[in-house]
Amino acid sequence: MKDVAKLAAYFIGIVIVAALLAPILFWSAQSLAAHGLFSFLAKYDFETFFHRSVLIAAALLLWPLLRFIHVRSMGDLGLAPNPRWGRDLCAGILLSLIPLLCCGALLVAFHVYSFRHVFGWSRFGKLLAASIAVPFIEEWFFRGIVLGVLLRTGRKYLAIVGVSALFAAVHFFKAPERTSAIVTWISGLNSIANSFAGVGDLMTVTSAFATLFLFGCILAVARVDTHSLWLSIGLHAGLIFGSGALSWLTHRQIVALPWVGKNLLVGIVPLGVAAITWIIMRTWLKYGRASSV
Repeated sequence: MKDVAKLAAYFIGIVIVAALLAPILFWSAQSLAAHGLFSFLAKYDFETFFHRSVLIAAALLLWPLLRFIHVRSMGDLGLAPNPRWGRDLCAGILLSLIPLLCCGALLVAFHVYSFRHVFGWSRFGKLLAASIAVPFIEEWFFRGIVLGVLLRTGRKYLAIVGVSALFAAVHFFKAPERTSAIVTWISGLNSIANSFAGVGDLMTVTSAFATLFLFGCILAVARVDTHSLWLSIGLHAGLIFGSGALSWLTHRQIVALPWVGKNLLVGIVPLGVAAITWIIMRTWLKYGRASSV
């Protein structure tokens, strides 16, 4: 359990460092913009810099964490080289993308969503970039490092549940925009205090958390069963691209809670899509992937 305590200290350290770093980044950006350098930085509020500070703090403190928990190689985290990484990556994309696209087609057929008349191609470019970058970053962090550390306790299912709950919870860790009108040294602490301000709608939050948690479990099981991150990276990429593509191609006409909310993370239907993805993935792991060994 010592590794778990060190992991908890790491997350506490991230919050503290981010709270102290955010004002410095904000003031530096404002100064550069005022002197005519990178003037676009002036349009970003303090909360944007706070969120970037969290990522920077996580990266800065990662190396000390790995040293303290004696991680020298992927094997120390329960990861092994995967000679079939390309097949796992492509399979993951298809296993999560197909159920999402089928769900989207049904939502359009039932007039919950309708096709847009104008498509923002710059938005599509950002979607592609996110579908590539975010899965690599989040899978290495959550399923690679955090889950790897938790698995060293010998409690596999507790580790899967723990990292999946954390994965779901951090998606709500976001302060409302323009919370800090006047930036001081304690503005970062104010952002932390306001980070979960958007959890007032209990039904929406519960539905979104349940869907994110279940997808987190899917990704964790994929990593554990394959001793590799490639399948989970593919699943994550398909999830981001599928949900983003639906948002790009269509717009919501009605909110039909509890069946479906403002996006494909809220409601019984998205939760059902996650459950179907779980079944398809487990079936592929047992029969499709095993038969290709």
